[in-house]
Amino acid sequence: MPLEELNAQIEAKHLLVSQIREEIAKVLVGQRDLIDGLLMGLFTRGHILIEGVPGLAKTSAVKALADTVRADFKRIQFTPDLLPADLVGTEIYRPKTGDFSIKKGPLFNNIILADEINRAPSKVQSALLEAMQERQVTIGPTTFPLADPFLVMATQNPIEQEGTYPLPEAQVDRFMLKILIDYPNKSEEKEIMKRVGFDTPETIVPILDPAEISDIGQLINSVYMDEKLKDYIVDLVFATRDPGAYKVDVANYIQFGASPRATIFLSLAARAYAFLQGRAYVTPQDVKTIAPLVLRHRILLTYEAEAEDIDTDRIIGHIFDSVEVP
Repeated sequence: MPLEELNAQIEAKHLLVSQIREEIAKVLVGQRDLIDGLLMGLFTRGHILIEGVPGLAKTSAVKALADTVRADFKRIQFTPDLLPADLVGTEIYRPKTGDFSIKKGPLFNNIILADEINRAPSKVQSALLEAMQERQVTIGPTTFPLADPFLVMATQNPIEQEGTYPLPEAQVDRFMLKILIDYPNKSEEKEIMKRVGFDTPETIVPILDPAEISDIGQLINSVYMDEKLKDYIVDLVFATRDPGAYKVDVANYIQFGASPRATIFLSLAARAYAFLQGRAYVTPQDVKTIAPLVLRHRILLTYEAEAEDIDTDRIIGHIFDSVEVP
């Protein structure tokens, strides 16, 4: 696609992004990075993991985004007694006819909010894993394709460990982004108090339909990325696997580096981020801005790193300092 035509299409579609932000702002105060992350997931069909302490509007943000889309939304509260059938559905025996009918579960919707995802046991996570990766579920002997778009936006609490189950590494790797959110500032907190305690809640108006989401996804795939930036992305990911080759002194802190999905998702997320800025091309700063969200949950730390209270974001910062920027 010619660059001028691509610029014109991105400019037109970017108006929708502005409208979505305005609608979400009716119920959500601040949290611009969270909103952008959710939009990147929506447009690229990438699953999102949101981590933050209780009360930071994680659930409200996902619900607000879903309200801007003319698609089916379902919130699933994950608990220790949840069963795989509670997600995917089950076969029901009909005595009159002597056969089985299929009752489909809540995963047969477009946008799934998996609230407190780390509270469900491994069998439930395995059922969700198939849906996230293959975009299909198996009930009895039959496999069913899921809706398009299908998107899992999961939340988890970082401070409460009782009654939680660590997510399998294979499942964590399926999330395109891991977004960390923090407390609001004073002015934002005052606005939250004003809206919740004194004002009448506003209603969000739907902006997008699935066809428009697909069109934006195709535009994002067309966003230009220079070969040097592609090499830069590969170098960033390889530096997590072999830091010594890039003169990054963190080898003692990394047990396993990022998988090839990190390369794929970093390229896709950088183009999506450029689109959200209204541009038809990716800059090195786009990659540096989005890389922590893509890499932080794909680097497995050693016991030494945990003992010294070194987290993945700090390691990513060292990698940024050492890998040459094009």
